Amino acid sequence: MTHATPILLMTRPQAASEAFVTALHGAGEQGFVPVISPLIGVRTCGVLPDMTRYFGVIFTSANGVAAYRALGGPAHLACFVVGAATSAAARDAGFAPTSADGDAAALVRLVRSLSPRGPLLHLRGTHARGDVAKNLSLAGTETHEAVIYDQPLLDLTPQARLALNGTAPVVVPLFSPRSAARFAAVASRGAPLLIAAMSAGIRKEVVDLCAIQNIVTPQPSGEAMQKAALHLLGLARTLESGQDAQ
Repeated sequence: MTHATPILLMTRPQAASEAFVTALHGAGEQGFVPVISPLIGVRTCGVLPDMTRYFGVIFTSANGVAAYRALGGPAHLACFVVGAATSAAARDAGFAPTSADGDAAALVRLVRSLSPRGPLLHLRGTHARGDVAKNLSLAGTETHEAVIYDQPLLDLTPQARLALNGTAPVVVPLFSPRSAARFAAVASRGAPLLIAAMSAGIRKEVVDLCAIQNIVTPQPSGEAMQKAALHLLGLARTLESGQDAQ
């Protein structure tokens, strides 16, 4: 019996994928081959509104923070973010962020509980989930939104296609329904596939891929995804080369 070194296929934007790989290495996991193939790009677009109108800003991704910085947005405003990665990006941009440590629904609950003193602005991409501005406004917290980055779909890299058609098991963490749907659309595979999904909705997008193992994390967080990926990498190393798990 032979065991191939598992491949970790990252489909997030380059910087986020690299950070995830680094976090796994930091947790002591070295026994995998990272392959980074972003399936959704990030491109700053649009303009900022008059920021003097707002008490604070809301970010639901680190990409939003990066685009805001690229557009010259000020960092003295109150700042509310969805989770740890976005919080780190906001701190790097000069904010003192308050994090919901969850998903968009948790962020809405957090902001409502804090009763901000003035209107807020949600800085988002062309594709966003959770209707943050709408839900906050309906709940009595005036919130506007501005689209400041685009998220074009991308194809798999040749290296990723080679991995998916090989014999080594491939672990794929998926962080959004859109990236999961894109992966399902472009992934031709022969390799044993193990998927970590950050929600049941994400898992639903890849059900037709018939992965040999699936994990839906109990919380929609980067930490939970890291734990899931570590578990799947450990399982992948027990697979006989070229064979599915029983």
